[in-house]
Amino acid sequence: MPESISLAKQVVATEIRALEAMNARVSEDFGRTVKCILSMKGRLVVVGMGKSGLIGRKIAATMASTGTPAFSVHAGEAFHGDLGMIRPTDVVLMISNSGETEELVRLLPFLRHQNNYVIAMTGKPASTLGKAANTILDISVEREACNNNLAPTSSTTAALVMGDALAVVLASKRGFQPEDFARFHPGGSLGRRLLTRVADVMHKGTLPVCTAQTSFKDVVHVVNRGRMGLALVMQGERLLGIITDGDIRRGFDTVHDYRSILAEDLMTTRPKAIAPDARVGDAEALLRQEKIGALVVQDIDGRVIGIFQMHGAEEAPGVH
Repeated sequence: MPESISLAKQVVATEIRALEAMNARVSEDFGRTVKCILSMKGRLVVVGMGKSGLIGRKIAATMASTGTPAFSVHAGEAFHGDLGMIRPTDVVLMISNSGETEELVRLLPFLRHQNNYVIAMTGKPASTLGKAANTILDISVEREACNNNLAPTSSTTAALVMGDALAVVLASKRGFQPEDFARFHPGGSLGRRLLTRVADVMHKGTLPVCTAQTSFKDVVHVVNRGRMGLALVMQGERLLGIITDGDIRRGFDTVHDYRSILAEDLMTTRPKAIAPDARVGDAEALLRQEKIGALVVQDIDGRVIGIFQMHGAEEAPGVH
């Protein structure tokens, strides 16, 4: 095995052992921490320096996106004015592997004066930070994964995982649902599926429409002009059927003279439809279930008001 691969495996194994050991140390203080955060009237303020500060920023971001109001404060900046961001009703999570990080220790008198509840996430429960905290989340590790046992590696992984555990437990206790997560991530794919409605993204306006008696040639023109790969077969405002690219291809297999083909010979009656206020996620699920590429959007009175499509949907022959 090449030396670089062997070393990489050693790093992973070292960090796994550190997490397994930490798992055994999750104590009643974890439960008390959860109870405190759930009952707090303010926000969770995460404070750290250096690598711990970077981990703290991620923990705060995870908390905020899973229902726990949280933000991170740079310990150095806090001592030079940003302490005004911390209110008496806030709970403060302080991250320091040694528990002796000067910038954090210097903040303790202020937090004590404000009577803030302090959570110490540290590898040294008997440290200055550990002794001053209300509860302790023990993230101690036997050694860093660094070959010199110096660079924060196993310890920062432990802090990150402990933060994830705390965030997930809090979200579970709050009954946090995918819809709640989507509200905080409206720009992501989950937000789109759960919050966006079909009416927001459907094709509307001038739709590709023909009648039952439209010739094959004209149907092809309608499909091409519409740029949706389909045509709606209408009788006034009533939907008779739908013709897709697949229907046109299959038409050649059943009729010898394409000039005799009419739209009614190609269309699939009773196409799959969906309401405009349906969630995009539900519409996409229906497309996948039916293995089709488009849904007709109809209002409460059955009028066609749009077409919903999802790129990459697989069309199944004869199913619409």
